[in-house]
Amino acid sequence: MTTAYTSLLGLALPVTGELSGTWGDVVNNSITSLLDSAIAGTTTISSDADVTLTTTTGAANTSRSAVILWTAGGTTTRTITAPAQSKVYVVINKTSSTQSIKLVGVGPTTGVTIIANESAVCAWNGVDFVKTSSTIANAAGSNTQVQFNNSGVLGGSASLTWDGTFLTAGSIKNSALTNTRVTFAGASGLLSDSANLTWSGTALSVTGTVAVTGALTATLDSTFSSTGALQISKGTTGQQPGSPATGMMRYNTSTNQFEGYSGSSPAWKSIGGSALSNDTSTASNLYPVFAGATTGTAENLYTGNAYLLYKPSTGEFQARAPVASNGIVVNSLTVATSYTIAAGFSGASAGPITIASGQSVTVSSGSRWVIS
Repeated sequence: MTTAYTSLLGLALPVTGELSGTWGDVVNNSITSLLDSAIAGTTTISSDADVTLTTTTGAANTSRSAVILWTAGGTTTRTITAPAQSKVYVVINKTSSTQSIKLVGVGPTTGVTIIANESAVCAWNGVDFVKTSSTIANAAGSNTQVQFNNSGVLGGSASLTWDGTFLTAGSIKNSALTNTRVTFAGASGLLSDSANLTWSGTALSVTGTVAVTGALTATLDSTFSSTGALQISKGTTGQQPGSPATGMMRYNTSTNQFEGYSGSSPAWKSIGGSALSNDTSTASNLYPVFAGATTGTAENLYTGNAYLLYKPSTGEFQARAPVASNGIVVNSLTVATSYTIAAGFSGASAGPITIASGQSVTVSSGSRWVIS
């Protein structure tokens, strides 16, 4: 019988009695040396071309080595084809350029890609080669710099760093975003923008509705150029803010008026004029109000003083010196409402005078009522 060989590494399997006088050469050359290569040997590939590893039994070959060292300096991805059988390789891509290499099984299989400066442990899993571990060396990068694959070469930049907590970038560019538009978090947290929200560098422009929850505070002058309308906060008197600040403005749905907070009593005041009411019950004298214009909207309102008073409960109107500029003072010929001329006062009427049924005129002691 002749010497047989193992199916995976091609090592000699001498038959008993076969190698009388020659066993030393066979063991050294076809077993020991081949095992040494399979465990610790290196196949160095320096030519920029696809390579098929050689396979032989009982003799040296390139597929048996434990390490495959690639040193070529090309830019095109090259393929290394190895036997499609159980084997572990340490593949080191030490290219002097940007070249990637691919380890595939005879057939070929899909294989695995090892990029420039990467070292990977690759094993046959029964159908293909797969990576079981990988490391990437980069002499160009520095501490804290984020590493990235630049055309197959691992690189770093001082403009992109990671301190263990924060990522710092000199600038961030997303080709999906448009110049002058404000960026915001869109669906699933992805950055997005809209033509309805733009920033020119000096002005923020919003098209559509601005919704604010809570207080909106502005320290700059505000300009609204829309031809639409600005909708402000609204609510009942009972819904006025509990801690208002001077300058607040809202619409009161209880009084149906715009109101502002002045910081003095009454704190909430109507905006655009005082509320009107038909007062017939107030028994104290009030100061009549006068407008600073006879048409349009009065920009100024003026109150009277003690020289001119009005008492709503009685309808009495007091003036220090009534002046009839056309020389005529007019009174009704009928006393339609009972009246008492108070002590210290006298009255005069142009008659004849009729006192309406159920009504009366009372003249206090010391007072006079003259009908002429």
